[in-house]
Amino acid sequence: EAAAVTVAPDFIDLALSKTQRKTPTVTHKHYQIHRIRHFYTRKVKFAQQNYHDRLSQILTDFPKLDDIHPFYADLMNILYGKDHYKLALGQINTAKNLVANVAKDYMRLMKYSDSLYRCKQLKRAALGRMCTVIKRQRQSLEYLEQVRQHLSRLPTIDPNTRTLLLCGYPNVGKSSFINKVTRADVDVLPYAFTTKSLFVGHMDYKYLHWQVRVFTFILFETKHSCLEDRNTIEMQTITTLAHLRAAVLYVMDLSEQCGHGLREQLELFQNIRPLFINKPLIVVANKCDVKRIAELSEDDQKIFTDLQAEGFPILETSTLTEEGVIKVKAEACDRLLAHRVETKMKGRKVNEVLNRLHLAVSSRRDDKEAEAGELPEPRRRRLHLRNKSKTPSQKKKKKIDKYWDLMNSSEKHKIPEIWEGHNTADYIDPAIMKKPEELEKEELRTAAGEYDSDSESEDEDMLEIRQLAKQIREKKKLKILESKEKNTQGPRMPRTAKKVQRTVLENEMHSLGVDMDNKDNVTLSVAFPASQARRSWSVTRKRKREDPAPPSSVARSRSWSCSRTPRDVSGLRDVKMVKKAKTMMKNAQKKMNRLGEKGEADRHLFDMKPKHLLSGKRKAGKKDRR
Repeated sequence: EAAAVTVAPDFIDLALSKTQRKTPTVTHKHYQIHRIRHFYTRKVKFAQQNYHDRLSQILTDFPKLDDIHPFYADLMNILYGKDHYKLALGQINTAKNLVANVAKDYMRLMKYSDSLYRCKQLKRAALGRMCTVIKRQRQSLEYLEQVRQHLSRLPTIDPNTRTLLLCGYPNVGKSSFINKVTRADVDVLPYAFTTKSLFVGHMDYKYLHWQVRVFTFILFETKHSCLEDRNTIEMQTITTLAHLRAAVLYVMDLSEQCGHGLREQLELFQNIRPLFINKPLIVVANKCDVKRIAELSEDDQKIFTDLQAEGFPILETSTLTEEGVIKVKAEACDRLLAHRVETKMKGRKVNEVLNRLHLAVSSRRDDKEAEAGELPEPRRRRLHLRNKSKTPSQKKKKKIDKYWDLMNSSEKHKIPEIWEGHNTADYIDPAIMKKPEELEKEELRTAAGEYDSDSESEDEDMLEIRQLAKQIREKKKLKILESKEKNTQGPRMPRTAKKVQRTVLENEMHSLGVDMDNKDNVTLSVAFPASQARRSWSVTRKRKREDPAPPSSVARSRSWSCSRTPRDVSGLRDVKMVKKAKTMMKNAQKKMNRLGEKGEADRHLFDMKPKHLLSGKRKAGKKDRR
């Protein structure tokens, strides 16, 4: 059974409150921007996942009309409208995809936001658009909840089990019959249209489970030319007759107390007769305690005579006195069982089933006819031995000397095939004595050195192969050495440069012909790798050396290409100017970040009349806050 479908306002409240509870709630303006982005991205992603799970659960719980039994598909089409049902589920599926697209778009925008305030506004916009999408599904959600409640109240009908169907005009005794033969408790009242919904009773016959359906009421008339003119309950009847493999009991009221004459009841029978094709059909003449067929007029008797001539069995019953009820039940069940067997025998699968069946028939041991009460010969012999008088010495040997009388005395010492539940052939090897001899011969060959490999006996081909392999290995070593000597990419710098003293470096540069009198940091930046220059720059700042600022290339990370300037430092002269620009940006965003710090109560309902602002004596100062 499907879980309850939450309507739109509660749906939104549940999703947003879970997002609030299950994700972190505190962030600060001094956090690094990537941390703030992650904080709000996580909230958007969590809300989207929550909506996705809830909507997917609805789509999974409700049955797909194309996948279920045709009986249930037609029944749902009659009760709820196939198009309306499919449209509602399709809108839920569309809403799920729209929520996913909203989350994806806003998470992409949040990736490029540069302040806490912008991140928060994007998060609020994303959750707001998700809520709008769900609000638009209000009608679909309410409709699906009504369908779910109605489906849960329908009785369980197995379309494949053995079924009896009762049909006829109102008040002919259908509900009384089902109360007699099953455990159902259907209301029975002396006026028409008492049964207004689907009723199913259950019973047992020949150790099999049966279900009995009562058709609510059928008002087929000759003016009804098409199925669209029928009401809902009549359409349920047609659906049941079309798809259930069942025996049909058409109940007729002999006394005409139902308000319809026998001619009208016959006309209804002829009208719905096409629905009974390929189904066992029995005509039940009910209320025989009031009037029997023999007491009817000749014209009315002719109705039943014609029906019987057409091959329909007619049985008289009375649900008041229970006369003939059991007979009708047995007749209907037997006919349906025979019909089901006959149908299966005509199918394609019957040959496969019959091929797997095997009937074992025991054959006679001999031609002797055993008399009644006579024991077989071995049994009689054992009883005779048991009843013999035994000597005390024989009683002692009772457990030791126990022999069976065998027809052939030579089989007495034969090894049995089965011993204590094990097959003796599994443990006996007829060639067991040959194997030790073969092992001894093998040991003698090994001791004589028959399997020793002699290096001198190797043929010339093997020596040639070894020589070639040796040459290949030597050539491979030469290639490796050559590749090490070649340096096509220029001198290699170590990943972590060693600490070098300034005087040692100056002496090395002088020896190489570089003028070190003009101690410019550009020369040093050539000697040091980028990471070492960056480290030395931080050291000089700590020691407050009055060295000029490092070039912008020093501040770059390795991931940036040399031809591209980082976006946050493009157009700025040096590090000092970069720092000043970032400080100005933070000061400009102070007000925004204060708004962003408010917290996660985004759906807060403000007081319409905050008394602390509108009460009390006014003081000197600004009145903007009012």
